[in-house]
Amino acid sequence: QVQLAESGGGLVQAGGSLRLSCAASGSIFSILIMGWYRQAPGKQRELVASITSGGNTNYADSVKGRFTISRDNAKNTVYLQMNSLKPEDTAVYYCHALQVPLHLNYWGKGTLVTVSS
Repeated sequence: QVQLAESGGGLVQAGGSLRLSCAASGSIFSILIMGWYRQAPGKQRELVASITSGGNTNYADSVKGRFTISRDNAKNTVYLQMNSLKPEDTAVYYCHALQVPLHLNYWGKGTLVTVSS
């Protein structure tokens, strides 16, 4: 079992920055990929960014150049630095972890990010 606890959401003006954090606990040694998804009202949940245990990253086209995902293995924490925020970035952001070898998916409870224009 893996538990994920997000923090760092809030209200920010367009052009501003926020940093989300996700602390993992439990069977963390078997986590292959960690990442962030988001879900805006009336829309499907979508991948924002992910990072493997080896440090390889992947980003949605809509956030490339603005968001940066990083991982502190010593703290079992993954971060999402969000710069140049736009109103369309408004969503609930969920932390995700993929555990091997059974490929089990774990989700945090989500943190709301609101970007005002």
